[in-house]
Amino acid sequence: MKPKRRLALDAVADLDFERLNHVLIPSRAEDRERLRRSRTGRVLLPLFRLYERFTPEGQLTAGLALLGTVISLDVDRSDAHLVWAALVGTLGCSLAASVFVRVDGVVLTVRVPPRVAVGEEVAFAITAHNTGDRARTSLRVDGPFLPWDGAWTREPPVIARLAPGAQETVTCHARFRSRGEHHLDTFRVSALVPFGLCEGPSVYSSGCRFVVVPPVARIASLRTPTLARHQPGGVPRVTSTGESFDLRGVRPYRPGDPIRDLHARSWARTGFPVVREYQQEYFRRVAIVVDPDTSGAAHPAVLDALISLAAGLAATLGRDDTLVDLVIVGRRLHELNAHGGAGADLLGPTLDVLACVDPGPPLDPDAVLSALGPHAGRLSAAFVLTVSPSESHQGLGARLRALGIASRTLAVYDARKPRPEAPGDVSLFAHDAVLRGEAVHA
Repeated sequence: MKPKRRLALDAVADLDFERLNHVLIPSRAEDRERLRRSRTGRVLLPLFRLYERFTPEGQLTAGLALLGTVISLDVDRSDAHLVWAALVGTLGCSLAASVFVRVDGVVLTVRVPPRVAVGEEVAFAITAHNTGDRARTSLRVDGPFLPWDGAWTREPPVIARLAPGAQETVTCHARFRSRGEHHLDTFRVSALVPFGLCEGPSVYSSGCRFVVVPPVARIASLRTPTLARHQPGGVPRVTSTGESFDLRGVRPYRPGDPIRDLHARSWARTGFPVVREYQQEYFRRVAIVVDPDTSGAAHPAVLDALISLAAGLAATLGRDDTLVDLVIVGRRLHELNAHGGAGADLLGPTLDVLACVDPGPPLDPDAVLSALGPHAGRLSAAFVLTVSPSESHQGLGARLRALGIASRTLAVYDARKPRPEAPGDVSLFAHDAVLRGEAVHA
């Protein structure tokens, strides 16, 4: 096959057609709201509300009626026009009756977890509260139009009867395959018209927000840089560790010991004052530096694998006495431990940061050193992650070590291409192995 034709086929294979299908639909909630308030949106909104009145069964019936319009034109040779008339008549009656089937007094609220992993099913808990004085029957709960990467995994729930003053919670389930912050539009509840072809006027909830976080790479072993230094006394405002001291035991009271350290039970048992004795905790504080430059890797899955590797790194470090204190993406610094927290507590905020990483310009070593400078005295090590390892990453590692910060560079390469030559002590990982969840020895 000719090289140009091969390149063209590879380019077509890399296209995300699901994303292209949504190219005219804004991905951000504020942009969608701006579109609704525009002149075009005000014209299209009534048509969209009319489309919402039809259930999936009603939409199928309307499609059959539209097809029957063409078939029934020849009234002399076919009786298809009778079927067409029946379909259109049934739809028309259902649509007219839907005006009178209201759900006034029903209040809808939605709860969703703050974060969900890529490919994991998320449950939206929708609570319908009937504040009116009439019972509502045959209520159907519908979710919003999902972004390009989302899909509903189950049928819309139905509430058979909602008594006055009662409330009922149902769940809608969806799955998302792209990381990042997601803003969904409103959920809605409406009453079904007999025959189930149309719905009455809807009551809407507020929108909801959550973060689809990257999958956490399975790191079987991790080699920590050897120049790591500890922060004596722990980290200020670390939760669940008291004053950053571990209880070592008890001993007799000595003049000058704090009164608050007296241990009453031991004192009562021994007959002389006894105090608790503590030893200092030690935490390693680490920075993760992500190079978002993807110019050397055309396929977006390579960057996703890099982010997954960074997430696995943060999870592995959090299980030890290590705090991922800083995450640098390009030139932006995210200080995760500003409000205190233990290693496991910081994994969620770290994943939130990594979920929103987009391709960017090449890593600037001067900008990284400038961002780390005020924090260099408390850092033990730094991990640099990239898809395009180069001499600039080696130079950054040398400059970090000159500051007393041990460093390692981890790189992810496109497995569809030959394995590149890793400069220096850079560790290489194939992107498909990371995304498949294979054990990574870093």
